[in-house]
Amino acid sequence: MSDNTIPEASKCPLMFLGKTGLKVSNICLGAMTFGKSVSGRLDGNIDEEESHRLMDRFAAWGGNFLDTADVYGPKFSETIVGTWLQKQERERIVIATKVRFSTDPSDPNNVGLSRRHITRAVEESLGRLQTDFIDLYQTHLWDNAVPLEETLRTLNDLVRCGKVRYLGACNLSGWQLQKWIQVQEKLGLEPVVALQQHYSLKERASEWEAFQVCKGNGLGVLPWSPLSGGVLAGKVSRDKPPDTGRMADAVQKNFNTAAAPNWNQLKDKEQIWNILDVSKRIAETKGKTQAQVAIRWLLQKDIVASVIIGARTVQQLDDNMGAANGWTLTPEEMAELDKVSQPDKPYPYSMADMFMGDRVNPFNPPLTI
Repeated sequence: MSDNTIPEASKCPLMFLGKTGLKVSNICLGAMTFGKSVSGRLDGNIDEEESHRLMDRFAAWGGNFLDTADVYGPKFSETIVGTWLQKQERERIVIATKVRFSTDPSDPNNVGLSRRHITRAVEESLGRLQTDFIDLYQTHLWDNAVPLEETLRTLNDLVRCGKVRYLGACNLSGWQLQKWIQVQEKLGLEPVVALQQHYSLKERASEWEAFQVCKGNGLGVLPWSPLSGGVLAGKVSRDKPPDTGRMADAVQKNFNTAAAPNWNQLKDKEQIWNILDVSKRIAETKGKTQAQVAIRWLLQKDIVASVIIGARTVQQLDDNMGAANGWTLTPEEMAELDKVSQPDKPYPYSMADMFMGDRVNPFNPPLTI
């Protein structure tokens, strides 16, 4: 498919990023696979030329939103995005990156969310990205070692001096996100505007609390791993482990992560195969792929601002981008996918449901995802 064969009606619509005035494509291209493979888990092995080809193709689909991190590659992902950015109109591209993890294990202060690490990390990210500002600067994970006030004041300073436009967070629990919001409001600091979280038909735990905080405070949700490491693409068999890809690597090296799930830990989980059965039937009815159905389910959630996808080839990218626009899941299909993927209700929600039947007030409706 050449650039001029992508129908306008299929290209990415632009969405507001939470309560901000910033508009981003409803699909974001994740750059975790750009650069050299070091761990075999958190990074890919896509060279600069192929990475640029993927970003060119993403832009042809109407995509304007790229997500990377200093630790991806490590460092090489930001560098590759930066060299591509030099060929673009900077103001037309929205760049998100992250800080928290170490890019130099020999330096004990090259990690975490301290003032020292953040101020150094942002300068290094700006240098690799070859830009004088970052659109969305995100904390990659909570840091128990550093007072939240120190972290948030430092991030606030970055916005005030123009190095960062907006602040985001990743991989937080509900109480952590609520604490962030309380501290920022108490101190009059720049707000967190987006939460990047693992969210898919396979992983919905954040709906219980973190997304309730997002909805109540106007944060946009950025789901990562929408296919749960490829499981929801429908290319895995219950009868035998995959031969290639990250899932095969997870089996061979005996590890299990959200981005590279281990087939041995999935094969006996009945719900996974029920989800795949339903998504396959819906995909066949729609003339779509199972990957597109899984991404489309996320795009139709009103808390979602943009879904972060990854791709190793242009063909994979085109398949994922086919979820962006031009078709929808019906309310009945959404409800069926919601039902088959519904996780067990944890305490205290299970107990509360027993006593909420007559406690419905239309003037004070509960938050729902």
